[in-house]
Amino acid sequence: MRAGAIYTIGYEGASVPDFIAALRWAGIALVLDIRAAPVSRKKGFSKSPLAQHLAEAGIGYRHLRGLGTPKRGREAARSGDLHAFERIFRAHLEEPEALLDLGEALELAQAQAICLLCLERDPEHCHRLIVADLMSANTGQQIEHLFVEPGGQQVLL
Repeated sequence: MRAGAIYTIGYEGASVPDFIAALRWAGIALVLDIRAAPVSRKKGFSKSPLAQHLAEAGIGYRHLRGLGTPKRGREAARSGDLHAFERIFRAHLEEPEALLDLGEALELAQAQAICLLCLERDPEHCHRLIVADLMSANTGQQIEHLFVEPGGQQVLL
């Protein structure tokens, strides 16, 4: 672990206890949920239940909707058109709500250990890597990717 890093995590395939264990292991103080719609078919990962689980573990939660992928971008990603996905998402990041939420994320990342949250396990296929790269370019902080492993075993890349 590096002090002051910007962490990212995806909950795909994770259980809530293993997800919480990964965050605790990394010393995360605040999860920044950057899903456009913070709902999940996976039990425990929709906004309210997730915030409650995190609070019980002593971890804060903040939803930054403006940093979520717009519907057109999600559709492009689902169809496998990653170039269109990235183009759409980068254009979205120029919109006022996205700029406001990016500014808030930057302030929070410099004040405490934060972790950007989305569904996708692999950050290379997720918009959170684009957000983390932008943040790192502004703050100079390193990016660390957390991977949730069954049984609480943690991996950091």
